[in-house]
Amino acid sequence: MNKIINLISGPRNLSTALMYSFAQRDDFMVLDEPFYAHYLANANVEVTHPAHGDILGTMKADENEIVRDINEVAKAKNIFVKGMAHHFLSEKPRHILNWDTIILIRHPKKLIASFSKVIENPSLKDIGIKKAAELFLFLKENDKTPVVIDSDELLKNPSHYLEKLCNLLNISFSEAMLVWKKGGIAEDGVWAPYWYKNVHNSEGFAVQKSSSQPLEKRLFPLVEEAMPYYEILKNHILKND
Repeated sequence: MNKIINLISGPRNLSTALMYSFAQRDDFMVLDEPFYAHYLANANVEVTHPAHGDILGTMKADENEIVRDINEVAKAKNIFVKGMAHHFLSEKPRHILNWDTIILIRHPKKLIASFSKVIENPSLKDIGIKKAAELFLFLKENDKTPVVIDSDELLKNPSHYLEKLCNLLNISFSEAMLVWKKGGIAEDGVWAPYWYKNVHNSEGFAVQKSSSQPLEKRLFPLVEEAMPYYEILKNHILKND
């Protein structure tokens, strides 16, 4: 079995850019949110997600099948799995105990300001921070404490931060991870036209204009609701020093 790197993120956290980064490596293949259809088919989703029908029509929804497929592919090549925290519906997804997990977070105020431009009225479930904290505690209890990274820390110095991350994952760092071509990659999910505009216009890690957009007052309560879970993870963030 080769290495399976399991990225658990909230939306609008640079998770797609990180997937693009790993896609530049010859020794890895990347999977874009393979549990998305599982989430849509089984969760009580209160908002309509862009490309909802296409996701359910083109992707597997059975969690056991998806895990089997990932483990099967890993027999031949290293895999980077980009996933959203809220796509994990099980309280104790034991299959990730065999994977190398990274939890990617961002301050809820910035995350929600950006996310609400696509999903107008998000809930705590939609932004994934509560689930990310729960998964962190689950992994920690099982002696598989994940690496916690922060999108703002990453952007301070992407090369240095990725090198530190690779060292923790016991893989070599490659300068190729810092640059990609505009326009997307073949592994993009069918939802890419709705979510990936910024990364499709990028050629590497960069601060996006949307990162400083104001938060509407109506979303303040959601930030307050999210902060206790962010605080659980905040003290474990890998620093870019």
